[in-house]
Amino acid sequence: MNPVLQRSWQRARRRQWWATLLVALPLALAATALALRLGGVDIATVTLLLTLLASVALATRRGRRLDRQWLVHQLDTHRVVQDSADLLFADTATLNPLQQRQQARVTAALQACMPDLRPRWPRRWVALAWLLGLAVIALALGWPRNGGGSVMPSLSSRLPATATLPPHLHSARLTITAPAYTGQSSRVQGTLDAKVAQGSRLQWSLRFSAQPTQVALQFHDGRRLALVRNGEEWTGTGNADRAALYRVVTEPALRGQRLYRLDVLPDQPPNVRVIVPDRTLVPGAPGQRQWALQFEASDDYGVATEATLKITLAQGSGENVTFREQSVTLAGNGTATLRRFARTLDLAVLGAEPGNDVIAQLQVRDNHAPAPQTAQSSSLILRLPSAEQVQGAELEGMVKKTLPAYFRSQRQIIIDAEALIKLRRQLPPEDFIKRADAIGVDQRILRLRYGQFLGEESEGGAKPPPTSDALPTSDTPADDHHDHASTGAADHAQAGHDAHDHGGTPAEGPAVFGSATDVLSEYGHTHDHAEAATLLDPQTRATLKAALDQMWSSEGELRQGRPEAALPYANKALAFIKQVQQAERIYLARVGPELPPIDESRRMRGDRADLASRTLPIRAMDAPDTAIVAVWQQLGATDAVPDLDALTQWLGRNETRLPDPLSLAAAIEELRIAPDCGACRQTLRAQLWRALLRPSPQVLRRTAPDRMGQSYLDALEGAR
Repeated sequence: MNPVLQRSWQRARRRQWWATLLVALPLALAATALALRLGGVDIATVTLLLTLLASVALATRRGRRLDRQWLVHQLDTHRVVQDSADLLFADTATLNPLQQRQQARVTAALQACMPDLRPRWPRRWVALAWLLGLAVIALALGWPRNGGGSVMPSLSSRLPATATLPPHLHSARLTITAPAYTGQSSRVQGTLDAKVAQGSRLQWSLRFSAQPTQVALQFHDGRRLALVRNGEEWTGTGNADRAALYRVVTEPALRGQRLYRLDVLPDQPPNVRVIVPDRTLVPGAPGQRQWALQFEASDDYGVATEATLKITLAQGSGENVTFREQSVTLAGNGTATLRRFARTLDLAVLGAEPGNDVIAQLQVRDNHAPAPQTAQSSSLILRLPSAEQVQGAELEGMVKKTLPAYFRSQRQIIIDAEALIKLRRQLPPEDFIKRADAIGVDQRILRLRYGQFLGEESEGGAKPPPTSDALPTSDTPADDHHDHASTGAADHAQAGHDAHDHGGTPAEGPAVFGSATDVLSEYGHTHDHAEAATLLDPQTRATLKAALDQMWSSEGELRQGRPEAALPYANKALAFIKQVQQAERIYLARVGPELPPIDESRRMRGDRADLASRTLPIRAMDAPDTAIVAVWQQLGATDAVPDLDALTQWLGRNETRLPDPLSLAAAIEELRIAPDCGACRQTLRAQLWRALLRPSPQVLRRTAPDRMGQSYLDALEGAR
């Protein structure tokens, strides 16, 4: 299409759109004025939006009616087109030469002189519409409300109805001012539901569509806050001390009442965490002079910049224990909500000596007003070893230095057995059995070595004890050294370890004072009783005994030529040996019980007067309130009316033990506002079910035995 023709067509459409809008706009304003007079601001706003949308839609529709067919008809009315406007929209390739020539001629003529295609302005219709609209607006806004004229009888008849419409909450504003110690700035929100810090100052500002005579905030616990009118707003202030539900009540009653929830977040006490040391009971090192401490304190609103470190020094033992306390002020660093406190104690300045206990505990405060909340860390104990404990630890270290030389060969037995299994097809049956028996002898020797630590007597006749050169050296890796060069070597080792004669010939060479082997031979082989035969604790002895049992089973299978069956026992024995190697002894200081003083006048007389029973009484569980159970049952029935007042009183008495009392209170108020709401009844019934106390599960009575079972029980009774 020719661009000049396209622009002329668009101008015609815009002229039609504006002409239609100018006619419809005063009618829309008149309808809005009527709605404002009859229905109020809300209805007038809706009417204005609807009429404007209708006017725009009508103008757009009338503008689109100026389509191509209208354009062709409009162009044919002009002489320059020569009734050939339809050729302007035809495809040139489909026209004959005469039509193509005529198309070019018309196009050139329109290019030279384009006629004005815009429709005329509807001046009469525009003037008439504006006059009529202004007249209706003047009558709607200027007519007296108490008039009874006959010009607009329908409007006068509806005016008294507007005064009886209930007010509606038009807008709300809640200003929250948190306590100064929280560091939170004041905030304003447009909803009445809020979560605020405890002790916050609240200010409500409400606007209504029609001004009521009285406005108040009714809380679920019976409190009532009256609002004061200030111009077009109703305002009131209060403190948020506890969580509550409330609703806005007016006189006359408000349309669309609903509940609002006010959650109050209490200030939590600070939390203290120990960073250094990583344990509560710290064993001190001999000659230790300092003790480093580090704490971390956090709070939801802020931790005080200073904290108090309480230090207690315990000296003495038994009943002669004295305590000395002192306090040190520490300055923290970090943010307001997360601070760290560090201190390195000088033990010499504190007067701590070997055998004393140093106890440290940090006490921090938060910024809560008017009284700060405090919290304490766990007590940290530094136990300085005494001279006797140091000597005992050195002796124990000498004994443990010798033990690994004995706990070495079980893994080598497993390796030899696995290697022998792989050679089964290459060896004759006799050689295979002999080599398995040799490994079994090694297992026996190792079992006897471990048995010495449990106080067991060695097998065999009287033979001299093994010399130090017959034992594996300490340079060999643990559990990896064992000499299996030949059967003769095994027999030699067996001869050296099977015999353990207490009165035999002593080993060649003088004993070296302080040698680990001499200490073991001097004090570690007491066979009179098993408890004195080892320095191991009872749990380690039990583990070692289990290892010996597995070695016994492994030895039996190997001596019979079945290394495959011996491997599971050997592996279990190795696992137990590893536990023995890693065993440590832990010593804890004994704390004497604080017993009441003994009455010497009644001692050794058998007088049991005034003795209380030691049987713990069984407290009966409180049964649920029958009235509340009745309300729960009434909520399940469709025709029953529950007693909501009794339920509200019960909620006030049991509010502290319920996890979410506000949800239950909200369900009660919702049903109170809408008694016919079935969903509200089910919601309240579900909330009440969570609030009821459940009876504790009872012990099930044993079922009566049948004939065969009764015969078995009778036989047991007769066997006694």
